[in-house]
Amino acid sequence: MKLTAGKQQILYLVILLTTTILFWNTLLIYPIKLFVVMLHEMSHGLMAMLFGGDIIEIHIDRRIGGYCMYTMRPSFWGSFMTSSAGYLGSLFWGSLILILAVKLEKDKYITLAIGVLLLILSYFVLQSGVWFGTFMTIGLGAFMLVAFRFFGPLFHDLWLKFIGIICCAYVILDIKGDLIDNSNIGSDADKIAELTGIPSVLVGITWLIIALITLFFVLRYVYRLTKNSF
Repeated sequence: MKLTAGKQQILYLVILLTTTILFWNTLLIYPIKLFVVMLHEMSHGLMAMLFGGDIIEIHIDRRIGGYCMYTMRPSFWGSFMTSSAGYLGSLFWGSLILILAVKLEKDKYITLAIGVLLLILSYFVLQSGVWFGTFMTIGLGAFMLVAFRFFGPLFHDLWLKFIGIICCAYVILDIKGDLIDNSNIGSDADKIAELTGIPSVLVGITWLIIALITLFFVLRYVYRLTKNSF
């Protein structure tokens, strides 16, 4: 029996989610985890720029960690929003990629946009002097450009959904691991705790709840999009 376009979309998402879970700690997922770290640090930098600051450098290391160094005029809301932007920002970008991959037909232009973005980010990663992060950022960006030029529609459709799902899953697991299981380690939540007096564990739980609710509505929206094509 031939599947309708909508049922194919849902089947693809189920397969990609299962693959993500099964191969979570393998080299297959590793580059995408680094991509999520890049989105995380980029989100810090972009928010700092919205409050009048500048990005100095972005550090990405092989242990799937990083930081964004930026300048910004001291202010409560500037510090609060910039510290909050990392996890929630990468969740936003991952959700956006997933939605666009399902909704749009010209997926390859999303791949192109991501590739160009990564090459721009590589300038700030280069400023950190960490060659691993620089090579990975340039390498992922170059791969996106090559994919845009030579790969077909099915690749872009599955690749972008794969990235989107991993971004959303990784953010949720990262919040739990970094901010709830291991608090007081100099994390983004610890910075919020210093600003507000709210315990960092509670900040992490709040972000986790926001992430889960966001993912629920994103998946429901994706389901409705695919249902309409049955």
